[in-house]
Amino acid sequence: MATVLCFGDSNTWGFDPATGNRFPPEIRWPGVLCRSLRSVQVIEEGLCGRTTVQDDPFEDGRNGLAYLLPCLATHAPIDAVVIMLGTNDAKTFFPFDGAAIAAGAGRLAEVAQKSRSGPGGEAPKVLLVAPPPLAPPPSPLQVVWGFSRVAEERSLTFGRFYAAAAESAGCGFLDAGLLVAVSPLDGVHLEATAHKTLGEAIGGYVARLLRLPLPG
Repeated sequence: MATVLCFGDSNTWGFDPATGNRFPPEIRWPGVLCRSLRSVQVIEEGLCGRTTVQDDPFEDGRNGLAYLLPCLATHAPIDAVVIMLGTNDAKTFFPFDGAAIAAGAGRLAEVAQKSRSGPGGEAPKVLLVAPPPLAPPPSPLQVVWGFSRVAEERSLTFGRFYAAAAESAGCGFLDAGLLVAVSPLDGVHLEATAHKTLGEAIGGYVARLLRLPLPG
C-alpha cells in the first residue's frame, strides 16, 4: 500500500469557516483523497498557522521547513508528499511577496526530494499545490489575524509563481485556485464542497504520480 503525506496548514487540518471547529475526517480533503484512491494510506500533517519557511512572531512551531525533515523521517517510507502551504506567509506582518512565498514552498519541495524518505531510501514523489487566493477580509478579526488587503494581493500571484517554483524543483504542480475558492465567511478557509473538489483533484494527480488506478 502506498503512503501519501499531506503537509499543510489549517486548510489541510480542516478548519471549518462556519464554526471555527475542525471538519470530520471524511470531509477534509486528505480524507477525500484517501477515499478516492482506496489503496493508499494518507497521513494528515496539517497545522493551523503553519508557514513555508518563516518563524511566526506570535505562534511557536509554525515554521514548515523546521519540521519537514523530522516529519518525513517519522513517517518514512513515504511514496508521495503533497505540500500546500503559503497562505499564512501572505499575512501582512511577514515581509514576503508572492514570489518569495512561492520560493519558500519550492524550498520545501526540494527538501522533500532530497530527504531519502521514500521507499528503499529513494526520493518520494512531490506534488506542490498553490493555495487558493484569499478573499477580501470580511471583518476586523481577519485583519488582526494578518489577512488584510495586502495579504489578498500577495495571494493572487500564487498560481504563476508556484508553477515556476515547481518547475525549478522538478516536481508536480497543481493550482488549487483554478479549482476552488475560499469561503466568504472568513476569506481564508475552505468549505466542505471545496474540500471534496480539491481532494478528488489531488487524488487524480497522485494516482498518476504513483501509477495507481485513476479514481472512478
